[in-house]
Amino acid sequence: MYETKNPQLTPELYAYVLEHNPLDPVQRELVDVTHQRLGDVAGLQTAQEQGPLLAFLVRLTGARQIVEVGTFTGFSTLSMAQALPADGRVIACDVSEEWTAVGREAWRKAGVADRIDLRIAPALDTLRALPPGPWIDLVFLDADKGSYVDYWEELVPRTNPGGLLVVDNTLFHGDVSDPDTTGGGAAIRAFNDHVRADDRVEDVLLTVADGLTLARRR
Repeated sequence: MYETKNPQLTPELYAYVLEHNPLDPVQRELVDVTHQRLGDVAGLQTAQEQGPLLAFLVRLTGARQIVEVGTFTGFSTLSMAQALPADGRVIACDVSEEWTAVGREAWRKAGVADRIDLRIAPALDTLRALPPGPWIDLVFLDADKGSYVDYWEELVPRTNPGGLLVVDNTLFHGDVSDPDTTGGGAAIRAFNDHVRADDRVEDVLLTVADGLTLARRR
């Protein structure tokens, strides 16, 4: 096996990466407020460098209709909404009024609240109630790992040809390389195999943050 070209991600190198993926003031405040208010739970927030990446992907694809599964305090939602045209929309799925309330405040400050349709309910119920596809331009999936395959099966048929599905945590702390992993690691390992076998998409698994899968609908 060939050696990885990835350098060790030291704190200094990670700080350098963040310096080259700067956040705007509202995004910065949202990240900080999430950590101040929620403590250890703040680890559920999308990695900081992924905000600029998601915005870049929205602009690159020309997306107008986005579905996000797993909103938490709305950092990823904010990043994508800011990159949308004025008539674009993010349908954001979550189950927590408390956590998403933090996001609502930031969305309002950024002037993009009208682009975000927050739906508080079990995400599978929300997805199954959406119109049949295809009509979604971009998906961001970052929610409970055991339901990833179920979410995927609701989202792929609703995604436009050429549309992009972005899935977070697909390395799950490195546990996916262990065939005996359990819990979330086993769920993500099964999900990754499911995506690999899905001929409706072409996909790449990247070592971004905790693993990021990009899949293009054929």
